[in-house]
Amino acid sequence: MTRKLFGTDGIRGCANTEPMTAETALRVAMAAASQFRRGEHRHRVVIGKDTRLSGYLIEPALTAGFIAKGMDVILLGPLPTPAVAMLTRSLRADMGVMISASHNPYQDNGIKLFGPDGGKLSDEFEAKIEARAAEGATDDHAPPGELGRASRLDDAIGRYVEYVKATFPSGLNLDGFKVVVDCANGAAYKVAPTVLWELGAEVIPIAVHPDGKNINARCGATHPELMQEAVLMHQADAGIALDGDADRLIMADEKGHRIDGDQLMALIGQSWAKSGRLRGNGIVATVMSNLGLERFMQTQKLELHRTPVGDRYVVEAMRAKGCNVGGEQSGHIVMSDYSTTGDGLIAALQILACIREQKRKTSEVCTLFKPLPQILSNVKASGDVLQKASIKSIIEQAEKKLNGSGRLLIRKSGTEPLIRVMAEGDDEKLVRALVDEIVGAIRKEAA
Repeated sequence: MTRKLFGTDGIRGCANTEPMTAETALRVAMAAASQFRRGEHRHRVVIGKDTRLSGYLIEPALTAGFIAKGMDVILLGPLPTPAVAMLTRSLRADMGVMISASHNPYQDNGIKLFGPDGGKLSDEFEAKIEARAAEGATDDHAPPGELGRASRLDDAIGRYVEYVKATFPSGLNLDGFKVVVDCANGAAYKVAPTVLWELGAEVIPIAVHPDGKNINARCGATHPELMQEAVLMHQADAGIALDGDADRLIMADEKGHRIDGDQLMALIGQSWAKSGRLRGNGIVATVMSNLGLERFMQTQKLELHRTPVGDRYVVEAMRAKGCNVGGEQSGHIVMSDYSTTGDGLIAALQILACIREQKRKTSEVCTLFKPLPQILSNVKASGDVLQKASIKSIIEQAEKKLNGSGRLLIRKSGTEPLIRVMAEGDDEKLVRALVDEIVGAIRKEAA
């Protein structure tokens, strides 16, 4: 079956248009409930959301679908995606749901499903749910006396705050440490400043006034400039920028310089290797991670395992390789000792712990390698263009010109009709020229 609903990270689209409508949300909930029912016990599902206006549309539709199938619904309110994953396990729920479009603008929304272990669903499981939703089967509705009930978990924020704080090393605190935290007017607008303050930091919170429409709007991990400017303005020791559902992290040092996911993974990997905590003798990253990270890992006698883009593939590879650290350059960092998915706040605490342990400035601790020049360009075209002989020939010639001194990656976007062309290497002029040449050829063929 060709999947139409589920993409690389759940279901996503423009709010109140297909597939992000109340009608589809209702069908998905009913299909998921039928798929997840296992045994005669009272089934339950937890539902969290970010701060988008359309959450008020999707949440009740999902709730109605689960109740119709006899599942009890526990509403968490605005909470980060990793909090939903954690509470799914903690509350022994049969499944969890996060209503969020992550770093997308407020007009979009999405539905992410978690299994009872707090992990994201496999492609196969999502396909089964999609097939059930398409059939619209109504033969297993709950009878009137067995309908589910909905309740709100009043201490959801407190549970997650305490869980996150417990991941910070005992014996350390953030006393005297000034930190800017940009919550992207999203799901972490309450929990992130609270965690940092309770650990002793002087906190400068920004983008913590969601109005339903300002999530990710020129703020957060995808627009870290606001956070970088605030670090300089307040003479902070570090800056933290989360995205709308707080599963992504970008940081800044005391000079306002951006620190991306590659540098953060390098630091966590190095630190955990020295303390004997790193498993699998390496970390997992995607094909987008800089070659500089790969070379740095080699100097540490550690491996870098690459996967396709998407934190789901990172998690799958971590399990296969026995690794407990993985992530993406964009800031998704997964530490399976603590979470089944990316957790920007927990990742930030691991970085702050390294800074406190080393008793040095953020810039001195968090810059472990010099990234190679990396050029990325997007071209509007279908994936079929990559099968043309002329394009294959140009790509082959470009590989020869790099001659082992860099990498070339050309791939279809998983969410848009785009071809992404990326090249990196020691020679920036050569890298840029190769990208321009390939992009030009694709545009010509696509015209």
